[in-house]
Amino acid sequence: MRGIVLFGGSSHQALTQRICDRLSCEPGKSFLAKFSNNETRVELYESVREQDVYIVQSGCGHVNDNFMELLIMIQACKTASAKKVTAVIPLFPYSRQPDAPFGKGAPLTRAPPMTVPSTPKTIPSTPKGSHPTTPRAGDFGTAGGATRLAEEMNGLELMGQEIFRLSSAMTGPTGSFYDNPSTSGGYRQWVARSGTLVAELLTCSGADHIITLDLHDPQYQGFFDCTVDNLSAFPIMIKYIQQHIYDYKDIVLVSPDAGGAKRATSIAEKLHMDFALIHKERRRPDKPQKHDLMLVGDVRGRRVVIIDDIVDTGTTIIKAAKLLHENGAKEIYCICTHGIFSGDALDRIEKSYLDKVIVSDSVPQEEHTKLCSKIATFPVAPLFSEAIRRIHNGESVSMLFDPSHELF
Repeated sequence: MRGIVLFGGSSHQALTQRICDRLSCEPGKSFLAKFSNNETRVELYESVREQDVYIVQSGCGHVNDNFMELLIMIQACKTASAKKVTAVIPLFPYSRQPDAPFGKGAPLTRAPPMTVPSTPKTIPSTPKGSHPTTPRAGDFGTAGGATRLAEEMNGLELMGQEIFRLSSAMTGPTGSFYDNPSTSGGYRQWVARSGTLVAELLTCSGADHIITLDLHDPQYQGFFDCTVDNLSAFPIMIKYIQQHIYDYKDIVLVSPDAGGAKRATSIAEKLHMDFALIHKERRRPDKPQKHDLMLVGDVRGRRVVIIDDIVDTGTTIIKAAKLLHENGAKEIYCICTHGIFSGDALDRIEKSYLDKVIVSDSVPQEEHTKLCSKIATFPVAPLFSEAIRRIHNGESVSMLFDPSHELF
């Protein structure tokens, strides 16, 4: 393919080669290493003057080092007079830490209102220098005034109790409403907002365009001042289900949490399949950190497929598989876009009720498939190569969201 130069970072060189093979081009020559003090070293041995440059770098492995390497490569291309630089980031780093002022899935809420009487009562006072000669029935020095004083004091006591009750509800056991885990995904006041920072670093380094895959939060695109193409792996997932799972119309698609319900229902509607949802329900107010999982839907005697976007530690899908097994599911599969498998995730998946976990190769999966027999992969190189071709030629990429496209 003429008119483009495609570089690959050190995070996923195999994916870069597969994309180049489909585009009939060779990866751009570069030298990527570390200095003795662990600073990133980048040298480009390819002319990029007035060229469209694409840099493939996934946010996996040593995330911070790979991200810094991507920034330096972008800046090097802009310094070398590249016409346009596009960052191809299959797994976007820090995409689960957006600049959102509230917790996971939490709506924007206000603190409980401090209710006060519509006509506040005040204790009347006599201005200085004023000496009424005849006492009135409402004055505190008279018998009627004593009754009125008692009413005023009672009203103030009730207001104090209400204020104390509201302040106790707001502060909770940790001393702050925002830090109280019992609040529904409350504002986490002291958590850094790294989402906007990452977006600004990419644009400041010189990125003119971003291509990524299944952002954890689609609203993350709004943090960028440049164009962002958020591709979807759903068409590939749909084709995988149709081609590799026998009698697929008889299975039940399951969302492991409420946040992924829209993702799973969209696939279920296209394939005319049944749908179930796993819901986290707080049943013990005295221990807000304890959650009970509740299955909404019938999976008894059925084969099920869990749909998710990211598998990191695997805790969510392992707990979901256990609940589905307890409710009579016959076979349990999981299909997700990004398989990170950090920590002991592979060992726990091997011992879980999951029969198979299918992930894309947006993250290198060679070692993962060797360590765990339940891991299978589907390729995303055709998706990214076709997106690059269409973007370079000024064509629409909307066809890449259609599962009936011949690419899939």
